[in-house]
Amino acid sequence: MDNMKESAAVIRGLFGAMTNPGMISFGGGALARESLPVDILREISHDILSKETRGFEALSYGPVEGVKDLREVVVSELLNPKGVEADPDEIMILTGGLEAMNLMCQIFIDPGDVILVESPTFVHSVEIFDMFQAKCISVEMDDDGMDVEDLEEKIKMYNPKMVYVIPTFQNPTGRTLSLERRKKVAELGSEYDVIILEDDPYRDIRYSGEELSPIKTFDKTGHTVLANSFSKIFSPGSRLGYILADKYIIDKIYDAKSATNSHTAMLPQILCAEFFKRGHYKEHQKMLCEIHRERRDAMMKALQKHFPEGTKWTYPDGGLFTWVELPGGINTTELLKESISDPSVKVAYVAGEGFFTDGGGKGRNSMRLSFSAVPPEKINEGIEKLGNLIKSKLE
Repeated sequence: MDNMKESAAVIRGLFGAMTNPGMISFGGGALARESLPVDILREISHDILSKETRGFEALSYGPVEGVKDLREVVVSELLNPKGVEADPDEIMILTGGLEAMNLMCQIFIDPGDVILVESPTFVHSVEIFDMFQAKCISVEMDDDGMDVEDLEEKIKMYNPKMVYVIPTFQNPTGRTLSLERRKKVAELGSEYDVIILEDDPYRDIRYSGEELSPIKTFDKTGHTVLANSFSKIFSPGSRLGYILADKYIIDKIYDAKSATNSHTAMLPQILCAEFFKRGHYKEHQKMLCEIHRERRDAMMKALQKHFPEGTKWTYPDGGLFTWVELPGGINTTELLKESISDPSVKVAYVAGEGFFTDGGGKGRNSMRLSFSAVPPEKINEGIEKLGNLIKSKLE
């Protein structure tokens, strides 16, 4: 548990800011409340619980691998349209997307094993890797995502067990791995016999740009494992995710999942399966993108208007985040303390330093801003307040 201190501290601060009603929070990766399908699920819930067979199924123990019709939905609605060939027997339904990282560590990671990660990377996954006493080694990134030349060099140098990558609208930067690099990452996994753990929960919330095939599409040897989540396209509170892997790996995950929590909760699985089977997803996805595109655009406009000259930020084609680098050597960890405590500001974000695994002061002038849970007018207000605070430090 001592290994988790730094990553856990970031997570605690993040959730604390998300639940403070007096705060404008750009911290968490929550969806807009109005995008949650409450009315549809109320109707589906009533139908399910009114039918004796389905109602009892929803409230009973279930299969370790997950409800069959939800696994079929994953294949037909979420994988095949992206060019990923899969069989329902290669799918396991999980308790949120993060359980994929946990289970993969359970079956593959021994203390001291190396996992290569992007620099910066998703701190919540690092928290899991820390818990299993893995050693996270960072791979450089640029505007096109993970640098595949640096990746290959570090595969040779460190002989890692896994490479963890978020290829689409990456958390925390919002960057997207280019198509050619996706092909190369899959090739490197096969060539060097290393698992590519592809975490892709944001890909279906796209506002602009060209849709790209998952890394798994280019996997010829079963070395790429695709993890995903229903949190961003259905409901974060449902705690549903899934993993696609070679049958050999799925069989191992089955054993680890069974020993961990028997199976994922049945009621949200059945609600989610019915949501897709009744044809609600297409319109729901369109609405999701419209709401969050407006917020992305409001964030970009506000940053341009209110942040000081010399600030750099990413323009994400989708997802929930932008990555901001401030001028003037400002330490965003220290700035955050003032930003959330000053009554005239009360704006939260996540300081960049916590997303880097190799220390050395990386990310000290950076912050992750999430625009998804904040209405456009509040985005402008919060960015103006935060921008004024930053400018005061540069005077």
